[in-house]
Amino acid sequence: MSPNPLIDLLEVNRLLRSPDEVALFEQTLEKLAQHSDPADLPDLHLILDDACEQPEVMFSLVHFLESFEVQEQVQAFIQIMPDLMKRAVEWTTILYSRIMNDESARSVFEENVRSMQDQKQDEIHLDNVQLL
Repeated sequence: MSPNPLIDLLEVNRLLRSPDEVALFEQTLEKLAQHSDPADLPDLHLILDDACEQPEVMFSLVHFLESFEVQEQVQAFIQIMPDLMKRAVEWTTILYSRIMNDESARSVFEENVRSMQDQKQDEIHLDNVQLL
């Protein structure tokens, strides 16, 4: 459970199985965008779920994540990547690809991964391919 009830609402509706879930997800994301807080980034990343039925709607969350400062977003992504891989390998791959295709984000990512302890680096992989 997140300290932010809006994130809990996103979590409950993350599979986007019905028009009601889609509407609630979009409305909640809009409210979060009005008062965005970088402290929410780890929890927001963990809303991503490969089982969602409306990936085009879930992309609105990706765009929201990318609206934060690059350093904050990339740090949060690295922090939650091992947990995100458990239910959202495809979304992890998408975020990773988008980071690698943006020069400033890639630089921040590589810098952050290099500065991590070896143990944590071992947790950061994508489909058995080391990201370093």
